[in-house]
Amino acid sequence: MRAEAVQILPEGVKARRVYLSLRDQITAGDLRDGETLPGEQKLAEAFGVSRVTVRRALEALAQGGLIERRAGSGTRVRARPAAGQRAAMNFNTLMPQLVEMGQKTTARLLSFSYSAAPDFVSSAMGFERDTKVQIATRVRFAGDVPFSHLTTYVPAQIAQNYSENDLATTPLFQLLERSGVKIKEAHQSVSATLAGPEVAEALEVEVGSALLSLRRVVRDVNGAGVEYLAGLYRPDMFRLEMPLSRVGHGSTRHWEPAIGQDEGGT
Repeated sequence: MRAEAVQILPEGVKARRVYLSLRDQITAGDLRDGETLPGEQKLAEAFGVSRVTVRRALEALAQGGLIERRAGSGTRVRARPAAGQRAAMNFNTLMPQLVEMGQKTTARLLSFSYSAAPDFVSSAMGFERDTKVQIATRVRFAGDVPFSHLTTYVPAQIAQNYSENDLATTPLFQLLERSGVKIKEAHQSVSATLAGPEVAEALEVEVGSALLSLRRVVRDVNGAGVEYLAGLYRPDMFRLEMPLSRVGHGSTRHWEPAIGQDEGGT
């Protein structure tokens, strides 16, 4: 884990605004790797702030490895190698795509333990109070860049069929099926959240960065909960897509998800 990965936003509201604007342009690819940024004075005029404010923002960007400042040669963008390689997920086929992603990426196991299920897990899964679960937290990498922070809760009687080492090397869906679980359905929701210190360090983003938050409850053929997933994803590495179709007639025409529609490139 790189100690310098966790970056603090620059002091001052204006400096943070400049920093976040430039950072977003770099991670989105609008400012390309090797491109020279305008000078401090021009940036100050563009953002309507002082040169001191711009300097604070640039120092934070340099600390985060997004730009390189050299005397006499200006400030150049140093976009991460993974920039522009964001995983695109079709919302309608998200489950199989996540399984495929698990097979093509690597994971690092951060923690592994057994304890009583938290109340929010028990409520979602339909467990009795104090039901024992295995709790595992992993970070998945695309190449050497972390893109997701995953915490899973699995009933202890199922989880005892695989080891801590298995979790570090094999996608959880495969371990569940290998344990005899017959998965039938799942319900998942997507929202947004901010990165706390521990997650920020694991995902190599700034504390307070926006993250995609995915919660999923998986059930077997008998309706029993077999997995609760709390996943956090870097938005510069991961996005959700949903194809829509225009349906209806006249004033009742509206958009509906195009279930089953093939989306090339996802």
